[in-house]
Amino acid sequence: MTSPSTPVSFEFFPTKTDAGHEKLLAAARVLAAEKPEFFSVTYGAGGSTRDRTLNTVLQLDGEVKVPTAPHLSCVGDSKEELRSLLKQYRDAGIKRIVALRGDLPSGMGQASGELRYANELVEFIRAETGDHFTIEVAAYPESHPQARNFEVDLANFVRKAKAGADSAITQYFFNADCYFQFVERVRQAGVEIPIIPGIMPITNYSKLARFSDACGAEIPRWIRKQLEAYGDDSDSIVAFGTEVISSMCQQLLDGGAPGLHFYTLNQAEPSLAVWHNLRG
Repeated sequence: MTSPSTPVSFEFFPTKTDAGHEKLLAAARVLAAEKPEFFSVTYGAGGSTRDRTLNTVLQLDGEVKVPTAPHLSCVGDSKEELRSLLKQYRDAGIKRIVALRGDLPSGMGQASGELRYANELVEFIRAETGDHFTIEVAAYPESHPQARNFEVDLANFVRKAKAGADSAITQYFFNADCYFQFVERVRQAGVEIPIIPGIMPITNYSKLARFSDACGAEIPRWIRKQLEAYGDDSDSIVAFGTEVISSMCQQLLDGGAPGLHFYTLNQAEPSLAVWHNLRG
């Protein structure tokens, strides 16, 4: 069971079609009833969704009335472009930003732009805007898929946290122990910011496997095998997934996690099912 004050937040991605955008807004309105701490909106590789991210953030914040945090990445963007975006968000009353290095666009071998790493972006936002924004950064309990090893990735996290981040949101995972181990190592390194677990509901095995392989999130063998066994039985997949994720979330909260951040994939029901299980 969660307490009524347990913070929750929900992430969306900007869509390419009007129909997709209406679906996003419908999901957001349903989730707004849970009184989330904030919504967040992703930013495509190399800034490819810049305008759609901006418009979605302003609409969720202004019309759905939930404080909304844009993702902001530095790959492919100049300081002037970043400065302009920060000004637009600040002028619109946005108070929170998720600062990321960002994914490399397909075919780009290395980062381009004036800033190459997330710690540089955090420093830039602080230099440009002072304490106006609450800055979230990303954390990878199982290590970033492009990191040389876990120790290097941990050092990268410590660097961006100490650059001025207020809190962190993790990549999703399916093993609570990896989260607790990561938090322990971060605390040993002198970083005390809250680290919020990122939660991915399970609704479709093939999509989940594809996402997870791409981002380095390990699906435990027992979960894979059970999902494989259900085949095309989507009702059983959803029921099993809700039970597994609810149990893990309860373990995380019992162990001291400061809240939960759901990757909604622009759907309300899968995240709500888990959240309502936790609320009892």
